[in-house]
Amino acid sequence: MRTMIILPDHHHASAKRKAAHEGISLSEYIRRLVASDLDRDTPAVDPSTIFGIFDGGGSRISAGKQAMISEAIDKQFAAKGI
Repeated sequence: MRTMIILPDHHHASAKRKAAHEGISLSEYIRRLVASDLDRDTPAVDPSTIFGIFDGGGSRISAGKQAMISEAIDKQFAAKGI
């Protein structure tokens, strides 16, 4: 199947260099990347590794959300000298 993709110039140049370094075409390099990604049975990173890291003590945002927003706006105006 033929597919057209658009890459940013810097990604295209880097991929082309890496493919050349490996002695393969850019098309083959991209085919291998896609195959490698699709062959994975598990996510690249286990999401459970990031859950439970932080204190689950709750948030005070809901209790004082409006006050925090007002304070942030006031600080922006003060920084601009308004």
